Amino acid sequence: MIMGPSNPHIIFLIILSITSSTPSSLADLTDFIYKGCANQKFQDPSGISSQNLQSLYTTLISQSSTNNFHNATAGNDQLTTSITGLYQCRGDLSNSDCKNCVEKIPETIEKVCGGDRIAARVQLDGCYLRYEVIGFPVASATEFLYKQCGSGRASGSGFDSRLESALEEVEKGVGNGKGYYAGEYQSVDVLGQCEGGLGSADCEKCVKAAAEKGRSECGSSISGRVYLQQCYVSYKYNPNGVPGSGTGGGGGIQTGETETGGGGGQHNTQKTVALVIGGIAGLFLGIAFLLVLRSAFRKKEEKHSSFEGYH
Repeated sequence: MIMGPSNPHIIFLIILSITSSTPSSLADLTDFIYKGCANQKFQDPSGISSQNLQSLYTTLISQSSTNNFHNATAGNDQLTTSITGLYQCRGDLSNSDCKNCVEKIPETIEKVCGGDRIAARVQLDGCYLRYEVIGFPVASATEFLYKQCGSGRASGSGFDSRLESALEEVEKGVGNGKGYYAGEYQSVDVLGQCEGGLGSADCEKCVKAAAEKGRSECGSSISGRVYLQQCYVSYKYNPNGVPGSGTGGGGGIQTGETETGGGGGQHNTQKTVALVIGGIAGLFLGIAFLLVLRSAFRKKEEKHSSFEGYH
């Protein structure tokens, strides 16, 4: 089959379409981590609670374009049909990334909890949102909610003390008044954050509790995340300072990206898809380049033949 001159352009359009669909950082930010859904449903037949919930969502999403954290109430504070709630974005997110993350949560709550629960919470990779009806009992700041522990294990001496020191850095870091800390200590990437309404002293206590929970729950796992009611901590050990190298540091480290507890394997899936898409795009690019050369060579031959006819 002979392809016409316009075919290389079609190939380039296919490449553009494929590469534009490559997973972006936004996909990581909106990765689902966990949910919490109340068993009880709204009891008012008038539907005012549902209207207040939608109003709350609108307010929170609007605020997320300018603020990292915001809480609000929709309805009369004295009525059980009123809804109070908040969102929190990760401390390093831009305003646009924060908004893109938060606006994903209402539809996620609808999907995993339903739209009629008196309380719900959804944590995505880059943000979380929770709400409850007025009067609903709220857990304490250090109430344990969820954990993820990496499948990779550390064998040999030194890892425990290294991890402990790294998590102590988080405890000190969140106490700077901002309630957020991210850093690296001896090849351990660490991150901690408190809910925006938590005071500095309470934030430090919460993060310390999360760090202790991580060490006790995840043991020798080289990565982990622990979520409490009003704070969370995450860490990942990178052998030789290179993520995923699988050797060195801390003694006989076996790396593994799969995390128990759900949500952790999605990052690897996206990386694999990106590599496959990149390979396909490269193949199409090579074909298109050969077709362009073939077309140019054919035109050169035709031009040469026409010149010979005038001799």
